[in-house]
Amino acid sequence: MRSLTRRVLLDTRYTLVGFPTTLIGFVLMIAGFAAGLGTAVVWIGVPLLAGTLMIARGFADAERGWLSDVLGRPPVRPRYKPVPEGAGRFRRLVNPLMSGQSWLDLLHGILNLPFAILGFVLTIVFWAIPIGGLTYPLYGIITSNIPGNTELPQLLGLGDGYLVNSAFYVMLGLVFALIMPFAVRGAALVRAGLGRALLTGVAELQERIDDLAEGRAAAVSAEANALRKLERDIHDGPQQRLVSLAMELSRAQRQLAKDPEAAQATIKSAITATRETLDELRALSRGIAPPILSDRGLAPALAALAGRCTVPVDLDVQTVERYQAAVENAIYFVCAETLTNVAKHSRATVCTVQLARVGNYLMLTIGDDGVGGAHVAKGHGLAGLADRLRAVDGELTVQSPDGGPTLIVAEVPCG
Repeated sequence: MRSLTRRVLLDTRYTLVGFPTTLIGFVLMIAGFAAGLGTAVVWIGVPLLAGTLMIARGFADAERGWLSDVLGRPPVRPRYKPVPEGAGRFRRLVNPLMSGQSWLDLLHGILNLPFAILGFVLTIVFWAIPIGGLTYPLYGIITSNIPGNTELPQLLGLGDGYLVNSAFYVMLGLVFALIMPFAVRGAALVRAGLGRALLTGVAELQERIDDLAEGRAAAVSAEANALRKLERDIHDGPQQRLVSLAMELSRAQRQLAKDPEAAQATIKSAITATRETLDELRALSRGIAPPILSDRGLAPALAALAGRCTVPVDLDVQTVERYQAAVENAIYFVCAETLTNVAKHSRATVCTVQLARVGNYLMLTIGDDGVGGAHVAKGHGLAGLADRLRAVDGELTVQSPDGGPTLIVAEVPCG
């Protein structure tokens, strides 16, 4: 009830206060635009037009502040074209003319007037009728106690049919009181819709473009980091083993003629090294494109990760659905890298992994009882995971105070 009352009051303030404000802005903008356009040929109109656009910007900023209350969204202010560095006085003066959003502000200030009038009238009507209807019975009590007053009660219908009239107007007031929140809300939303389209639509589109660009950059960064890590792992692991294997086989070749038994022992050692190298290559290939993930899905893939972890893992997978490959890969790599970090750095005795779908989001939660200190700052392993998640519009949250415990949550849209 309190939230409904607050909503009605905010919408009422928006429609009532907005009408005189819009009217003042409309007059200033029409007059300034007409005067500026009419005198533009003699250059006097240029500063007039620029000043009019600055006035429109001021009214637009006020409207954006009200929109945040009506629409329940954070205020969004578009990016106006900045003045170039080293620009002269005239270039600074005409800079508002160069910004497309400035002209949208002016267009809004002109088109907004009929919507403001409609909202103002509807709000007045739907507030006046409930107040008048519900307080109608009080008129009889007040007017009947005025000495010598006989005409006013008759004009108000407070004669023989007073009770019937009172019942009718009270019912009318109740009906309009029930409708009033929806009518005022509708009037506010119609006007707010115009404001959002002209005053914040471009900003929201730009913000979305920036998010996409950031996600693309994050994907490129994550891929580059993954390739560098793979190159380092190959160089430090299989490559060194293969060099050692070549040396062992060369030694065995030299020993064959002189000492066959020593050559056989060397070959046996080389075979063991070959198997270890193959195991390491398989582990690296799982990091690139794990077959179990593509063939069977997240649940078996996470179970395989948990089984290979040197720290005991309590796994709870609450969804067996298949998702887009990008989503599954992101969740898998976050889990794989996190469990690797747990095993190497956390000194934990137990780790918990939970995968669940919450609405249109896939939530991976990983916790351990280790020493903590993990964070997503640049230069740390978790930064790459955050970039990988941003590439699929996901988000990584890390809570890891010094001394532990650590809780990592990966949230990825999947709907």
